[in-house]
Amino acid sequence: MKWSAIPYIAVRALRRNTMRTALTTLGIVIGVGAVITMVGLGQGAGAEIREQVNRLGQNVVLIFPGERSLGGVSIGGGSANTLTVEDAIALRDEIPEVVAASPEVRSQTLVVYGNRNWATRVYGQSHDYLQIRQWPMESGEMFTEEDVGQRALVAVVGQTIVEELFEGSDPIGETVRIRGVPLTIIGVLERKGMSLMGSVQDDIVIVPYSTAFQRISGRSHAMVINVQVYDERSMDMAREKMTDLLRERHRLAPDQPNDFTIQTQEEVAQAATETSRVMTFLLASIAAVSLFVGGIGIMNVMLVSVTERTQEVGLRLSVGARGPDVLLQFLMEAVVLCVLGGLGGILIGLVATEVIATYAGWPALFSVEAMLVAVTVSAAVGVFFGFYPAWKASRLDPIEALRRE
Repeated sequence: MKWSAIPYIAVRALRRNTMRTALTTLGIVIGVGAVITMVGLGQGAGAEIREQVNRLGQNVVLIFPGERSLGGVSIGGGSANTLTVEDAIALRDEIPEVVAASPEVRSQTLVVYGNRNWATRVYGQSHDYLQIRQWPMESGEMFTEEDVGQRALVAVVGQTIVEELFEGSDPIGETVRIRGVPLTIIGVLERKGMSLMGSVQDDIVIVPYSTAFQRISGRSHAMVINVQVYDERSMDMAREKMTDLLRERHRLAPDQPNDFTIQTQEEVAQAATETSRVMTFLLASIAAVSLFVGGIGIMNVMLVSVTERTQEVGLRLSVGARGPDVLLQFLMEAVVLCVLGGLGGILIGLVATEVIATYAGWPALFSVEAMLVAVTVSAAVGVFFGFYPAWKASRLDPIEALRRE
């Protein structure tokens, strides 16, 4: 038997019972489709997280009070009062690699305008905050360093505030009240979208940190310090200098641990994507079980096929076919079944991913590598689960096979 004829013979044998062939490949189709869908949604979520991290700004470092742990439970992070406005100013003025620094204090409170009110986040920041976040203004202007020094009663608002309190009209020059404090709106931010934690970034009011400390939050220490470094190459050096400066300012002994935590954008991205990566792996692993179940189905059908075609095998062996030829023929049938299932699974996976991404609003990212791996794995499943039936067929005795009815 010519080996080049074996694929043709395998396809012809499968076409004898089209319905059984289709049902046999169904398990592979479902398995591959589920894996493609899970991987596509997982990679899309990872890409979205990276994009949102980039929206934090370029070369941003976040400094938190207390200790924190990446990818796990936070231990005291954000709850200690160890960071001050003076720390932020020292970082900006004494470290050459630092371009800008903004101490941050947050409050969740009502903003009132006329007979309307809206619960939102009020951020106390420096005038450098929008530069650090690379957040452009839609109209108006950001408050100045002089406004910070004078504890000016001014505010910059996000798009959600404009929609909820002003019904989309221009709020520049209008006065809102926060905890009884009148604040004049001097600027409106461009729309930013969702944050890493799923909150709406546009639902925000930004005021000078001096005003927030004294009139709104009641706090005396910063909840975080936002820092922008000159460039990515300076990140490690800047981090070392920031650590040394803060330890010196906080008068920590050499054997004392830091009472602050410094996180770069890369670390924030790793922490944010870790859960997504683990969930994608778990879901893809569960979906891969369908491939195993489909492989068992293929082995079962191939064993039945060997039994049904015993006389055919005996006839081939009696006219000169060798055992390896028969083995390769049945093995090729199993591989063709799995490859067809893999291709069908890719199609189903792409459609399912697109539907879920469209109607659920989840990001998705198609991966050519994942598709190639899916087809390769499908072929491997065919070889693994088809080998025993093919080996059994190749071991048949020609005379006994021809006698069997």
